[in-house]
Amino acid sequence: MLQRYGGKSRLSCKMMAEEWMFTATWFNRHFLREQLTAGREIVLVGKWDQRRMQLTVSESEFPDQGAWRSGTLQPVYSIGGKVTQTWMRKTMTQALEQYGDMIPEIIPHELIKQYHFLPRKQAIATIHQPQDTHEGQLGRERMVYEELFLFQLKMQAFRALNRGRMDGIVHTVDNKTVREFVHRLPFELTDAQKKVELEILHDMRSPYCMNRLLQGDVGSGKTVIAAIALYASVRSGFQGALMVPTEILAEQHMRSLERMFEPFGITVGLLTGSVNGRKRKDLLASLQMGMTDVVVGTHALIQEDVFFRQLGLVVTDEQHRFGVNQRGVLRRKGYNPDVLTMTATPIPRTLAITAFGDMDVSTLSERPKGRIPITTYWVKHNMMDRVLGFISREVEQGRQAYLICPLIEESEKLDVQNAIDLHIQMQQSFPAYRVGLLHGRMTPAEKEEVMRSFYDNEVQLLVSTTVVEVGVDVPNATLMVIMDADRFGLSQLHQLRGRVGRGKHASFCVLIADPKSEIGQERMNVMTETEDGFEVSRRDLDLRGPGDFFGTKQSGLPEFRLADMVSDFAVLEQAREDAAELVSESSFWTSPAYTLLREYLQKEQIFQGDLVD
Repeated sequence: MLQRYGGKSRLSCKMMAEEWMFTATWFNRHFLREQLTAGREIVLVGKWDQRRMQLTVSESEFPDQGAWRSGTLQPVYSIGGKVTQTWMRKTMTQALEQYGDMIPEIIPHELIKQYHFLPRKQAIATIHQPQDTHEGQLGRERMVYEELFLFQLKMQAFRALNRGRMDGIVHTVDNKTVREFVHRLPFELTDAQKKVELEILHDMRSPYCMNRLLQGDVGSGKTVIAAIALYASVRSGFQGALMVPTEILAEQHMRSLERMFEPFGITVGLLTGSVNGRKRKDLLASLQMGMTDVVVGTHALIQEDVFFRQLGLVVTDEQHRFGVNQRGVLRRKGYNPDVLTMTATPIPRTLAITAFGDMDVSTLSERPKGRIPITTYWVKHNMMDRVLGFISREVEQGRQAYLICPLIEESEKLDVQNAIDLHIQMQQSFPAYRVGLLHGRMTPAEKEEVMRSFYDNEVQLLVSTTVVEVGVDVPNATLMVIMDADRFGLSQLHQLRGRVGRGKHASFCVLIADPKSEIGQERMNVMTETEDGFEVSRRDLDLRGPGDFFGTKQSGLPEFRLADMVSDFAVLEQAREDAAELVSESSFWTSPAYTLLREYLQKEQIFQGDLVD
């Protein structure tokens, strides 16, 4: 059936694949109508809809036209524009025939022998032109390993080189001094916190620069670990700096550190964009003279006129919110200070090692004792009246609530709740209370003002987009309502849920969604089944894959051509071990057998001294 509309066309045809009948649909391929004759063999590639038994075709070929050898495996390339699959296959065949013998072997011979890998030339050929599925799999195994091995080689070589040449600060604090600080805390450290504390202190006492990632679920106690590290740095005669993404978060951390450090006479300063005039000049002078021990701030910390007397430790919180250059500038404010990077996005350890391959990874895997679990509900849109009643009960008890929307304004394309409309609706539903609005189009100053009003309980209900995902700690906020929750990824939902449950009162998360897909339903089920961020991230990976999970803009995770971060876990770990062992051998740096690998590292600028960050 051929339909035309507005200069475009839609062609649909019933197909049989073995005993299964389905519908194949082409867009703007009306010329195929005459070629689709009964009984003719066709090869289709496209997006499959199981519920409708429909394939939206992106590529189609007829074997009887000679482009496809019937009964054999053929590669399907990612192409665009005027490039066709036929042209691409012919070009790759010619390239392999003309240049195949020139493909050099780069993996060490002992590893090829150990894992029974195909030679590189043969592996590349079988990926493009496999005789059967088994041969294609052998080729892929070899090239996946090579891809992961070369990446890990870069990371391990960088670590080896910088461990040897980047002399760091030796912090001399003893265990007794640290224990005095820990014993004065109003709570007991968890076993995970104790383990991470020992890892960090071991690094700080070594003559090499610490470069460690501390990852932990929301509310797992990362700030306390940062405080212990900063305390150890000050007690060793150095200064510490903590950089966070927002002013209100900086103020929150400063107040927390002041409470912990006050009994020990440690001074804490605050440097943000709002600190100016005489106050700023006094703080800068105090930092330069060493009279301020610890400074908490935003990107204002990396301005040119900020100098430290002796910076010993740099801590960055929510590291993905800062660019590589910003973190590098703060690091250069001292002479090779130790660096501790914190993130509240739980990542399975293997992926963390890959995403932050030049860093040691510490993980806080348990929640502090006494923290009240967050109860999560999933309801449909037709239960909104009950949700409003729930909000009313919490607010009447003096609590506060978040309401999260996926959009700022109404969209013609998406039928989902938007923040501006919901803000009006909440003002009408709760005229006795103040309702705030927060979204990404507001200026930083406007966002800070809204969050400060919410923090001070001048605003009881905060309608927001996901800009509140990583935000200030509001202990009085006990209810998180997420509209159209199936529009969000699992990890994002978990981060949003983590905005509540910070105080002494029972907290709740309400997911409002009518999922149209199995994935949407599965997300809702996962959120109501577990509060464990690492389990949520694992399920999120299973559902979405690593590309969507990390988000290419903020993660720094490499985009591999063949390797899959979920299914190739074991290969990744093995490649890391092999690369680490190889660079630890002196022969790697001198033997002619490894010349190609050293040239690869040279090309990747590993010897330039820039941090792989």
